[in-house]
Amino acid sequence: MPITAFYAGLLAFVFVVLSFRTIGARRAAKVEIGDGSDRELLRRMRVHANFAEYVPIALTLMALAETMKAHTLLLHGIGITLLVGRVVHAYALSQSPHILQLRVAGMVATLTAIMAAAATCLALAGLVLY
Repeated sequence: MPITAFYAGLLAFVFVVLSFRTIGARRAAKVEIGDGSDRELLRRMRVHANFAEYVPIALTLMALAETMKAHTLLLHGIGITLLVGRVVHAYALSQSPHILQLRVAGMVATLTAIMAAAATCLALAGLVLY
């Protein structure tokens, strides 16, 4: 699964950057658990958590589609859309105040990638069932 692995690797780096941003805010606020009512820490925690909520399902669907021999260009399209969507969303939500149009664009891209991967899995699974 080299295509999924490629995008998983890139997304892992984004995840680590978001982790360090959260850790930095946690240290600055001197908060060990929770958000300590610190708005910046809460913002960074949500950016990080949102990434963690959406990326696993997208990568799982991509991996399944790749194992069922989905077209290379389709997989790259899904991967690029997911990566761009997650980076745009994280950037938009990290701003204070957040940039609503970019936040929405990031979510649209993310959900498009998930739906495309899901549809690919369903289509390829349907071909296998018959």
